[in-house]
Amino acid sequence: VITLQINTNSADRMTQKQTQPIHTLTPTDLTQAREAIDAWYEADGNRAMPALVAAFDKPYGMTSFQLVARVRRLLTQYWQVKKVKIGHAGTLDPLATGVLVMCTGKATKCIEQLQAGVKEYYATLKLGATTPSFDLEHPIDATYPTDHITEAEVRRVLSTFKGEIMQVPPVYSACKVEGKRAYDLARKGQAETVELKAKPLRIDEIELTECHLDTQEITIRVVCSKGTYIRALARDIGVALGSGAHLTALRRTRVGYFTEAHTFDTDRFEALLNEMKEKQ
Repeated sequence: VITLQINTNSADRMTQKQTQPIHTLTPTDLTQAREAIDAWYEADGNRAMPALVAAFDKPYGMTSFQLVARVRRLLTQYWQVKKVKIGHAGTLDPLATGVLVMCTGKATKCIEQLQAGVKEYYATLKLGATTPSFDLEHPIDATYPTDHITEAEVRRVLSTFKGEIMQVPPVYSACKVEGKRAYDLARKGQAETVELKAKPLRIDEIELTECHLDTQEITIRVVCSKGTYIRALARDIGVALGSGAHLTALRRTRVGYFTEAHTFDTDRFEALLNEMKEKQ
């Protein structure tokens, strides 16, 4: 269980006075989840909303912002407040699914700490073709030979990405170029003018879990550091194989402590809040 404590204000950091506890919600302990959701914090005459950390399973096609907005709306209605402070610890692309960690109230100050946790992904790559975004957001823009690719070569190439590497983010990314998001420039037809610098990152584990060269598809498991773009990794794997590649599926299965087993389905979370409201 996450055991983070966070000071209620800047003055508390200096004097080490009262601190507001952070509550971790999981679907495996709904009794604790119910208590945490109702755990408003009172100190020195002030009342603060519960400081919650919870992971949600982001559905395919939904943006991270949209998922956060839905959870914010549910909590706003349940707590009957005008505004809920909430943020997430690492964006997932709309076409990706899986673990998205959210924090409310004072727990939002832990977002940077949570983002630093290792990530685990399962990615399916289509070999022999690329798209501008290196996923299915855009149609194929180029094809490449694949007859020379063997499973042994795939495994060898994957091993070269393990450890500390430099990676150029994809043009369709949230990286900023002179104050503007790279993906905004790309979607305005200015992709060729976008130059992104390579950034250091770490691949702790990378392994081949499925290999179907008859259909030019492979699935890999990747454990990596913050800042890793799996779409860019797919691009670079394709190049290293003397071909091309793009993602056809991506699922994040872990963010630090949080795994798939710790995630809430948003419909189930809404049902939980409705059950709690009925019993009030």
